[in-house]
This record gives sequence, C-alpha cells and structure tokens, in this order.
Amino acid sequence: MNQRTMLSLATAGVIGFFATGMAVAQEKERVSFRTLPENFKYTQQLFIDVGDEPGHQVRVYENRTTFPSNPPVFNGTKLQEIWGRATSDYTDNNGPGTGYSVYVFENGDKFFIRWSLVAQRDGSGKSTFTLVGPITGGTGKFAGIRGLMHQGGTFDPKAGFNDNQTDIEYWMEK
Repeated sequence: MNQRTMLSLATAGVIGFFATGMAVAQEKERVSFRTLPENFKYTQQLFIDVGDEPGHQVRVYENRTTFPSNPPVFNGTKLQEIWGRATSDYTDNNGPGTGYSVYVFENGDKFFIRWSLVAQRDGSGKSTFTLVGPITGGTGKFAGIRGLMHQGGTFDPKAGFNDNQTDIEYWMEK
C-alpha cells in the first residue's frame, strides 16, 4: 500500500469515527423527573433482623411509583408506572442494596433496569440514597433501548416514605 492510499484510508477512518460519534451522540436522549412521596408506595416489605448487632436488618421489598399528572416521556411514549423489586442490607438505614426496576408505559411496552445503591443516615436522622444502574433491555417500542439511570433522594422504609430525583440517559440500538 502506498503512502497516499494509507493517508486516504486514515482520513476516511477519522471522518467515519467522528461522523459515527456525532450520530450516536445525537441519538442519546435524557429524561429527568422527580418522584413525589404521595406517588410512591412500598407494596411489600419483609424485614429480618440479622442478630449480629442492633439495627442490622436484611430486607426484601417491592414498590410502585405512579404518575397521575405530567408523566415523563420516553421515545414519544408516556410512562405509566415503575415497579421496583429489591433487597437491602442496612444497619440503621446505612448500607448497600440491589434491585430491578420495570418501567411500564401507557401502551404496555416496558424497559428494565438493574441497579445498585448505597444508603446513608446523616446527622439529622434523615436517610439518603444514591442509586445507579444500566438499562438492560425492553419490549415493543423499547426492544433496542440501552442507557444508564442515576437516582438520589431521601427515604424511610418503615414510614413508607421515598422522595427522589431520577436522571436517565438512553439511546435506541438498531
């Protein structure tokens, strides 16, 4: 291969790289929304004392979030509800958790997120959490969805309280 051919291939590769990068960047969408405490409910919870120290519990739980007004919109479709199923390993609301979320849309399509969180009780007695996880797939209109969710907020599982902010960046693979 001569120098001119190599230069042409390199130039085409660089242009292709940047064009592909720009196309992918243009296809990414961001959706942010707040979940109000009155629209969040723990539907099932089981707390088990570990017994090694006071306040150490493992928990299995399910929750449901609804959007009675101004639902978030993904790929042109309104979000109807979110179901979460998870476990936590807390000592006085400090510790890790893992779980799964199912985002259900008004047309019945869904997408799925697998996440991990860390919870911390601050000096005022409030408990906060930070959660992150990938979108692992979907159905129907969301069959090719990929992305990442970040969520943070305050909670009290025994009182049934959760107030959070969710930020999702997603794209549709073809």
